[in-house]
Amino acid sequence: MTYYFNTTLTTAFEDAVARTVLALKAEGFGIISDIDVQKTLQEKIGVAFRPYRILGACNPKLAHEALQLEDKIGTMLPCNVVVQALADGNVEIAAIDPVASMQAVDNLRLKEAAADVGQRLKRAIGSIVG
Repeated sequence: MTYYFNTTLTTAFEDAVARTVLALKAEGFGIISDIDVQKTLQEKIGVAFRPYRILGACNPKLAHEALQLEDKIGTMLPCNVVVQALADGNVEIAAIDPVASMQAVDNLRLKEAAADVGQRLKRAIGSIVG
């Protein structure tokens, strides 16, 4: 089982980030964290790295439901979505598959909720065209 959903765009990196944010918003997700890996690696260890952002996507209603079902599930939140520049000039968007990431959690209702989140993320990623 793969642990992510992805798509590749032929567009500028910042455009891909903007499209990703809009697609997630259309599925009820907000961005609660935005890690600029390229900038962080340069600042912290002096390493040049390709444009790479980790967007922490959260659907507040679904996160609340998950936290009520399993109080330690916060260790797996938010849902990470990566936007990265590829060597060929394209940009890849990849989102975690929550069903795959929560296989170790023995809670049927949580697995059902993860499936819902996964479908929303899959639709969001699939809706981004470029």
